[in-house]
Amino acid sequence: MARIIAVSNQKGGVGKTTTSVNVAASLAAAEKRVLLVDLDPQANAGSGLGITPDSIQTSIYNVLVDEVPIKGAILHTELKCLNIAAANQDLIGAEIELVTAIGREVRLKDALSQIEDLYDYIIIDCPPALGILTVNALTAAHSVLIPMQCEYYAMEGLSQLLKTIGLIKRRLNPGLEREGILLTMYDRRNNLCHQVEQDIRTHFQGEVFKTIIPRNVRLSEAPSHGKPVILYDINSTGSVAYMEVARELIRRQAAARMGTPESPATGTTKPQTPGANL
Repeated sequence: MARIIAVSNQKGGVGKTTTSVNVAASLAAAEKRVLLVDLDPQANAGSGLGITPDSIQTSIYNVLVDEVPIKGAILHTELKCLNIAAANQDLIGAEIELVTAIGREVRLKDALSQIEDLYDYIIIDCPPALGILTVNALTAAHSVLIPMQCEYYAMEGLSQLLKTIGLIKRRLNPGLEREGILLTMYDRRNNLCHQVEQDIRTHFQGEVFKTIIPRNVRLSEAPSHGKPVILYDINSTGSVAYMEVARELIRRQAAARMGTPESPATGTTKPQTPGANL
């Protein structure tokens, strides 16, 4: 049965879609069967994997609003083990069209139940807002991975997201867990980044991934070529970091199956040293 992980943060520009695409690609490179669900109306996850709007005949919009079986929305990607349920601009209207729909909060959960035994991981790229699309993602997910830029405004937005997660857990999805906080856009030359990292690790002990995602030019360039960074430049610091995040996720799931769950802050691998811009 797939581990369903929602990648969510109500603040935009924190590396949410970059994390969704590259964690999914890194897991697939480790020969895990992965489905990436693009739940963001900007549809950047699809373009980051080389999916053009013309190739999308059935989108995640049709799955949520028209209740079309999700199998019809799944597309193959350049990576053998990675599929995507892509979005297009139609998804913008889903927030309005689902307002009066029966069972609107569980549309995605019901859809994924049809195919979750076909995958090891299902990664959901959430929009940067706490609307019905994000509620669907959190209701369907087993856990939430929270990308967080190393700045103080991001810390302020985190508190509201944690309240929303708590509300979903109480009312819609009692099994929802926090997968962990992933620090992104880290610049080791910036003292503020060091301070934010220290504060987050102190406040959320055991919930912060050991791996840190650095600011990296190759990581920023990859989407414009329609590729995850491991296919664009596997030796870049961004690629190495996301592969290490995937290893952390795999180790944790393996430990959970053995009855000895580990937190993001535990394990045997040393923290990924943030790299300079390459």
